[in-house]
Amino acid sequence: MPVRYEKGDDRIVTLTFDAPGAPVNTMTAAWQEAFTAAVARLEKEKNDIAGVILCSAKKTFFAGAELKDVIKFGADDGPKVFAWIEAAKAQMRKLERLGKPVVACLEGAALGGGWELALTAHCRICLNDERIELGLPEATLGLLPGAGGVTKTVRLLGLQAALPMLMEGKTLRPAAAAQLGFLQGLAASREDHFRMAREWIAKNPSPKQPWDEENYRIPGGTPASPQIAQMLTIAPAMLIEKTRGLYPAPEAIMAAAVEGASVDFDTALRIESRYLAKLAVGQVAKNLISLFFNRSAIRSGASRPKDVPKWKATKVGILGAGMMGGGIAWANASRGVPCILKDVTLEQAQEGKSYGEKLAAKRNRPQAPALITPTASAADLRDCDLIIEAVFEKRELKAQVTKEAEPMLALGGIFASNTSTLPISGLAQASTKPENFIGLHFFSPVDRMQLVEIIKGKKTSAETLARAYDYVLQIGKIPIVVNDSRGFYTSRTFGTFVAEGCAMLVEGIPAAAIENAGRLAGMPVGPLAVIDETSMSLSVAVMDQAKADLEAAGKKYAPQPGQEVIVRMVKEFKRPGRAGGGGFYEYPKEGRKFLWPELAKHFGKKGAKWDFEELKERLLYRQAIETARCLEEGVLEHVHDGNIGSVFGIGFPAWAGGALQYVNHVGVKKFVKRAEALAKSCGPRFAPPKLLRDLAAKNKPLA
Repeated sequence: MPVRYEKGDDRIVTLTFDAPGAPVNTMTAAWQEAFTAAVARLEKEKNDIAGVILCSAKKTFFAGAELKDVIKFGADDGPKVFAWIEAAKAQMRKLERLGKPVVACLEGAALGGGWELALTAHCRICLNDERIELGLPEATLGLLPGAGGVTKTVRLLGLQAALPMLMEGKTLRPAAAAQLGFLQGLAASREDHFRMAREWIAKNPSPKQPWDEENYRIPGGTPASPQIAQMLTIAPAMLIEKTRGLYPAPEAIMAAAVEGASVDFDTALRIESRYLAKLAVGQVAKNLISLFFNRSAIRSGASRPKDVPKWKATKVGILGAGMMGGGIAWANASRGVPCILKDVTLEQAQEGKSYGEKLAAKRNRPQAPALITPTASAADLRDCDLIIEAVFEKRELKAQVTKEAEPMLALGGIFASNTSTLPISGLAQASTKPENFIGLHFFSPVDRMQLVEIIKGKKTSAETLARAYDYVLQIGKIPIVVNDSRGFYTSRTFGTFVAEGCAMLVEGIPAAAIENAGRLAGMPVGPLAVIDETSMSLSVAVMDQAKADLEAAGKKYAPQPGQEVIVRMVKEFKRPGRAGGGGFYEYPKEGRKFLWPELAKHFGKKGAKWDFEELKERLLYRQAIETARCLEEGVLEHVHDGNIGSVFGIGFPAWAGGALQYVNHVGVKKFVKRAEALAKSCGPRFAPPKLLRDLAAKNKPLA
């Protein structure tokens, strides 16, 4: 049974949540049936019980709604969802109004519906373990806390404090939750935990929830209070500026919270149920839940070779102490992995370490820098079980440092290149053991970017791939696995976003319209701003290298539309980007950056026409199509790698669930039809690959 009912000699009933055959407890139909029966029994026997303890037989307390069920809801299932959540809340409401003390004993995470279940209790006691997460992250999944979470959080904290927490899906550690009043106790051990629960029951024989007290008032006041009313006049505009209107959940949370604070408690519960029902049948929630599943698959090793023992790096060498090398050193040290940071001179290596020291001071991690050893000597790399080169994107230089450092590896050690574009199989030619050579493409800035793109060379062994995968997880990053090709997956797809923005500029579309289209589609910044930050000089160098390599192989180099804009900016206008003093934008010493006024003169066209919605569409379609091509060509082997790589590596909008999920969001048939229309009007770069055309013919989604 998902809920065990046990009454002790002290007349205290313990309800233990223990879903059969499942790693966590979730609100399945079976659980709901069992919980309803348990509450009915409590009501029947309440005169013979002293109190109730809620606990779990799992490592976590409760994980909330079963997301696999949520993702199956159809567009017309709103009434069904409303009835389902109202039925669950009716039982929770009966439990908290039982007239007997209810204590939730939290020995593990209580998130989403699990935390809402805990809020049903009059008292919550949690193990004092900072690894435990508590709270309501539903907004990150495109949902809202509809099992009482919105209504109760507002009534416990007040609108002003509750709204940011709810709309951002923030979670708390036990100490912080106790400080806010969410917990009534922190326990040192399991025995201590249940002792405290029984003592609380004995001292509080007839408790009421705060919102059921006759003189209860919402902290800070209702929406009619002058201070709250003033806050609410600007809050919607601030929210739209932040979400760009692409994420329905925060807007629904704000509406449910404000409307609910204006009415009685039970009416407020029904209001949040209605908003949840609407979100749960929407496509954005499905996209965000799919992204969550994709990330879970990667964490569980879905792209890792099977039957290879788990591995941990004990000493890592890093070649090159620039921004990337220094960032990689910090990524290791901050996770307790000792590393050797080598550069040409000790001073340069120490400068790379100082980057980590600044981060350590900022993030209160004083012990981390001690794990970074700067050096100018290759001998100090001896016995590293992983060495990562992070030198400039020059094939000859990378070959030189590979030959110098590789002999220092421990027996069975692996060597990795942090290149973002150069094919790994070519770089591996400098290695004496190409089977132990792999690509580890970190993203800048390393301390903030979670993704690492693992690139398999033609000779990379399964064991080397598995070790690289384990290492990326070890340092708290997200690995995706791709096969070797020029630009791999992320750089190649990112290039299409930038090139499409430049192609629009060639068409005479104003730069401001292009930039706004990128942002309002959900990209972090516009395509012109992002190429300024990443350096147009580097892009030109990569183009030149690609041209030379292809011509050397007897192939013709075909530049993408828009690439000539970048070449002109660097070579003709001497504006290589932000680091070079200016690019598409001017960067004054004081004040905000602004678009270079000369852009209209050099690229503008009189009478140029455009549709703003189509501009947004083009920027997203171009990336989705390129990702589908990567999947078709075998650069990507898994849909989850494409989605996670696009969101966490190149900033593809999370609301769409990733570049491949965006195809499902539109609908494969509709996507292919629209792509074909764009190919006719804008060029063959929009032609949908055979993979998508075949799926459209079968009316099947990408999976």
